Amino acid sequence: MKLLASLSNVYRLGVKELRSLFSDPVLLAIIVWAFSIGIYAAASGISQELHRASIAIVDMDHSPVSERVTQAFYPPYFLPPRQIDLQDMDKLMDRGECTFVLVIPVNFQRDLLAGRRPEVQLAIDATIMSQAFLGATYIQNIFAGEVAASAPGTESRQLINLVSRVRFNPNLSGFWFGGVVEVINNITMLSIILVGAAFIREREHGTIEHLMVMPLSPFEILAGKVWANGVVVLLAAAFALKVVVEWIMAVPIAGSLLLFLAGSGLYLFSTASIGIFLATLARSMPQFGLLIILVVLPLELLSGGVTPRESMPGPVQDIMLIAPTTHFVRLAQGILFRGADLTVVWPEFLAIAGIGAIFFSFALVRFRKAMGQTQ
Repeated sequence: MKLLASLSNVYRLGVKELRSLFSDPVLLAIIVWAFSIGIYAAASGISQELHRASIAIVDMDHSPVSERVTQAFYPPYFLPPRQIDLQDMDKLMDRGECTFVLVIPVNFQRDLLAGRRPEVQLAIDATIMSQAFLGATYIQNIFAGEVAASAPGTESRQLINLVSRVRFNPNLSGFWFGGVVEVINNITMLSIILVGAAFIREREHGTIEHLMVMPLSPFEILAGKVWANGVVVLLAAAFALKVVVEWIMAVPIAGSLLLFLAGSGLYLFSTASIGIFLATLARSMPQFGLLIILVVLPLELLSGGVTPRESMPGPVQDIMLIAPTTHFVRLAQGILFRGADLTVVWPEFLAIAGIGAIFFSFALVRFRKAMGQTQ
């Protein structure tokens, strides 16, 4: 009977949290934006591949090979190449009119057919660093392929012919990656914000004292906040994946959505506990916002969702293993990108459950202390 009464209290407290959330238009607007327009804007706003880059050609050879190389640069990767003179190169790049300038020297075709290795100059405006890096690789591969096709026998002999086959994202589209990763990041951010904001809102409005005089335990109060806000985040994430990502953005989801939501449910215990812990440290909503910046940004940037963990220093990788975000990103990417099932991602499930239990315990201790200080 005591257990049933406790579960009933948790349920009713959760319903109270939902009513309080639905009466807050600002938080509702943040949730709607984050799991709809915000996902599309984040995925399409920053291009992770080369797109309509401006290129100019200084063709000093005017041979069939140089003409073939010039015609190899076309949309969508490049704008149609501009034919310019060598003396105009610096002026156009200083004005920002050309990101790349390829200089083909005199007698290029003759030297190439004679077995010599003529030098070709590529000038790059690295103001847009990501485009400059990607464009240099694109131009090198296109140039090498056209030269090899135009002058057979001039390429170096290779003992091994590598054939690349790209899985899960055949066109290497950053648009696919960005949309799913934004859903993962928003689950982390919104779960921390909603639970923490709910606690601070009650403390500012004075309703926390009403809960303290009721026959409720700190565990019941905390559990009610966690499940109510967690359900909202889970429903919003499911909507974002099925409607925004899979239908509007036409990004295929490889694995089981239910398995992903189950892992997200475990993960929400950790992030909601972080939100409660931060809310007990902050005395107002602005202070809570500052703490969010200090906590959420490192969690998202160092968890492997934005940058591969393998490219980070070893100590950073080891430290981030105690963060639930690292294991959740592995789980989410494995299910949504590669179609992994429970037999593959069960270690991440166990890690998230264990870390979540520890974080929930810390948050409960801090919550009890904060309620005692309020009394």
